[in-house]
Amino acid sequence: MKQAEKKIIPIFYAADENYLPYLAVSICSLKENADRNHHYEIYVLNEKMDTPDCAELKKYEEEDFRITFLNVFAQIEEVKASLQLRDYYTGATYYRIFIANMFPQYEKALYIDGDTVLLGDVSELFNVDLQDNLIGAIPDGAVAAVPAFRVYTKEVLGIDADNYFNAVVILMNLTQFRAQNFYQKFCTLLGQYKFSVAQDQDYLNVICKDKVTYIGMEWNRMPIGGEDENAPKLIHYNLTLKPWHYDNILFQEYFWHYAKKTAFYNRICAALNAYTDEKKAADAQTEKNLVALALQEAAREDNYYKVYGKVKHIKRVGMDCRKFHRLTAAPSSFCRNHKI
Repeated sequence: MKQAEKKIIPIFYAADENYLPYLAVSICSLKENADRNHHYEIYVLNEKMDTPDCAELKKYEEEDFRITFLNVFAQIEEVKASLQLRDYYTGATYYRIFIANMFPQYEKALYIDGDTVLLGDVSELFNVDLQDNLIGAIPDGAVAAVPAFRVYTKEVLGIDADNYFNAVVILMNLTQFRAQNFYQKFCTLLGQYKFSVAQDQDYLNVICKDKVTYIGMEWNRMPIGGEDENAPKLIHYNLTLKPWHYDNILFQEYFWHYAKKTAFYNRICAALNAYTDEKKAADAQTEKNLVALALQEAAREDNYYKVYGKVKHIKRVGMDCRKFHRLTAAPSSFCRNHKI
């Protein structure tokens, strides 16, 4: 099939310099399992990244498998002062927010994080019909497995845990993102409230609520979810469960299978060997802190859903400001700002 006749599949990653070895593993696995009857445009979103590692990743390129490193420094600068960051999160986690406006030529696109291994044909995932929904995504198995997180999504976001999706693998309806002014909604919400538990993932869930096409769990299988009778098509080494830090991670054999095929294998092995007990203890504390933070946010009287969720209800039923103030303890200025 001639290239001009092949369907173009745009796939986006986000990375900083430290993550390139693991990103290489993901791209290697994606390429090896992809249907070659399509043309793949791989974009690595970054800030000012130009290293020998980038050149190494470019070696995966072929006629129908192109890799482009794209600087999003200007876009991230617009919102950087408002971004909420903690622990292992960096600004890179927000890069996916800019895709729709930066690429008006695409109607849809896949976003995949670098801590993944593809075992299935990525074109199958891309071809999921989103209809008019904003996003195609997989329910977050880690959230469903932890009671504190289930409380958090319900009490803070107003979303049942079973409907809360993980943003590491998302199919984006870029046409609808633009039509529904997704970026403006994100900026507005960013100015109103700072989500501190899952950060950009929480923003995506709130904005896309009731506009999600749910995709099978096989496309975002996590070690925390345990074994399953269905063969995984994508493994996501979520949270601190990284096979380059620990040697007892479920599904680690898939990671190492593809790691050995990259030029970064020895460096990845060295990272595993250098991961100290102190760092592992810090990981364990990070996980405990995250659970505590989720419960703390759920208990707040001024959390997002208790305030803004009620705002939507107040506007629907036409409640006056005095009654709203009694229910929420919000100041009168809040009522004025939100036209209650």
